[in-house]
Amino acid sequence: MKPTVDILDSLLREADPLAAHEGVTRATLIERGLHCAVADSKSAAPFKLRRASVEGKGLQPELRNASWDQLLDLIYEGRG
Repeated sequence: MKPTVDILDSLLREADPLAAHEGVTRATLIERGLHCAVADSKSAAPFKLRRASVEGKGLQPELRNASWDQLLDLIYEGRG
């Protein structure tokens, strides 16, 4: 396949000497980069939120119907 892509001139100016130094073509260098990007995305484990609940029965009865603003006021009370 021969896709057409736009690549920053500054990046190509850095990549061309690297390709020459390694004795490969610009296309080979780009292909290596794509292989690395795909491999990184496959090897990264998906984020999983750990269970961090605490024992209890939810909010205290007097706060069960509190608004978010009221809860924030209580959280930051005395902290400036």
